[in-house]
Amino acid sequence: MKKFRPQSGFVVKAYRFALDPNAAQERALHSHCGAARAAYNWAVAWIEASWWQRKAESTYGIPQEQLTQWRPWSLPALRKAFNAVKHTDPRFAAWWQDNSKEAYNTGLANAAAAFDNYARSRQGRRRGRAMGLPRFKSKRKARLSCRFTTGTIRADADGRHVTLPRLGTLRTHEPTVKLLARVQAGTARILSATVRHERGRWFVSFQVEVKRDLVRVARPGVAVGIDLGVKTLAVMADSAGAIREVANPRHLDTALKQLRHASRVVSRRQGPDRRIGHKPSKRWDKANAQRNKVHHRVANLREDALHKLTTSIAAEYGTVVVEDLNVAGMLRNRRLARRIADAGFGEIRRQLEYKTRQRHATRLVVADRWYPSSKTCSGCGAAKAKLPLHLRTYHCDACGLVIDRDHNAARNLAALAAAAVTGTGVAGDQDTTQVSKPRVADRKTRATARSRKATGGRAGGATLPHQRQTETRDRTQAEALTL
Repeated sequence: MKKFRPQSGFVVKAYRFALDPNAAQERALHSHCGAARAAYNWAVAWIEASWWQRKAESTYGIPQEQLTQWRPWSLPALRKAFNAVKHTDPRFAAWWQDNSKEAYNTGLANAAAAFDNYARSRQGRRRGRAMGLPRFKSKRKARLSCRFTTGTIRADADGRHVTLPRLGTLRTHEPTVKLLARVQAGTARILSATVRHERGRWFVSFQVEVKRDLVRVARPGVAVGIDLGVKTLAVMADSAGAIREVANPRHLDTALKQLRHASRVVSRRQGPDRRIGHKPSKRWDKANAQRNKVHHRVANLREDALHKLTTSIAAEYGTVVVEDLNVAGMLRNRRLARRIADAGFGEIRRQLEYKTRQRHATRLVVADRWYPSSKTCSGCGAAKAKLPLHLRTYHCDACGLVIDRDHNAARNLAALAAAAVTGTGVAGDQDTTQVSKPRVADRKTRATARSRKATGGRAGGATLPHQRQTETRDRTQAEALTL
């Protein structure tokens, strides 16, 4: 299945609005999201059933060519198989007609993507951590989500309602005039809509192909280096010599006292116990809802603060230099994990990447992960072999410069903008630039790579052979998969 690419001069953006559904609409939303989860679990079981069958047959001495055929996991193949069994399968026969076909297509598409990611990871063609076999989604823990790609999908003309297939017209908590104005002007086209339950309420996100409107930044010739931290969220040093600090709001630390009190109330109520099948009391549900409201408020405050910060940075500077932080590794520090997670380092970089590219067509330079921004003197360029974290002031032994270590790191990052090379050269199409510099100290890397060899209990036997699909719409597996 080909990936959608917007036409020239357009970009794909998301417009998200909170919903205010009534009781009947909320039940329908839950039903659609539950149908997506059920279809996903069916697809995972249907595909893995042939794997386990082949593994069992191989133990009986059956020749390889006589084993049960592999079941394909492409989306067209899953759709065809699901449509054939939904009328007779007791898990779907009684209620599958109550929901839109898009609900089941959502689950099947997610299953196809999950198996694709697993296959690419086993073949070494997927970056990041190794992906395991797709697992079943729990009814209690699965995120409620459903995507609509066909049917009536629109923002109504009154600016306060949206229309979705089978769900009908739903009222939005906030006006949709920004999206509606673009659609009416012909500069936007709605591609799909996704409903999702997050932080105690329902949201709808419209995936829209929008005409690119580039906004000139306030200081196009100025570069800024951003050093992120826990004590101070961001220290920004620009090429003009100015240094600015952004305080860390620490939303979670502020709400910890209230959160402890709410958790204490929950612990004193009669909660659920799956071991004996005990359901929670109504007082537990009420107390748990109050505790969740504290978490949701912290998340909303953090999201609002980070968006305001990144928007102001992207709208002011022509070049932004950030660090390539190993946030996942930093979270293993048990003394700083909570504050690092509360700061949202990864979210800051993610927002800067798309805001600089889509809104202002400015450069985003990413320093190499091993670039010693804190250990290098911003005055003479001399570097220290070690600089413990508790030393907050940088003393240069070569030139005698004394400066705050965060200010020094930000100035070094800003200086990297001069060494950066732009991407394609087309306005708005610059690639994220990687700038590297040799590290003074030894790199702390893993001595031996993790083994990706499977254990004997994996489904499907030892090896997945080349899968020749009989259907014209099925993708072919070009390489063998080692399970």
